[in-house]
Amino acid sequence: MNIKTTVTLSERNLRYAEKMVEEGAYPSLSDLVEASIEQMILNTRSSDDAVSDMADEIRKRLELPRDQWVKWDGKKLLDNIKSRLATDGER
Repeated sequence: MNIKTTVTLSERNLRYAEKMVEEGAYPSLSDLVEASIEQMILNTRSSDDAVSDMADEIRKRLELPRDQWVKWDGKKLLDNIKSRLATDGER
């Protein structure tokens, strides 16, 4: 859920942000601000918090349109795992 808000930026920061958008680094100022906040969140979280990172990744992927989801083939996955285990066991 997105919530509209207003922020005040220094002239320098606004010019830089607008330049990043104009150069195509971000589609909009909102996307730039959101990406910056996400980066701050990642930087402050413990790097060994794998479960939390996985949950974030799952949430992010669930926001994708269904046509971008990777098809699940449990049998193929199991066959790949068995094959890798057999290969590793031969070493």
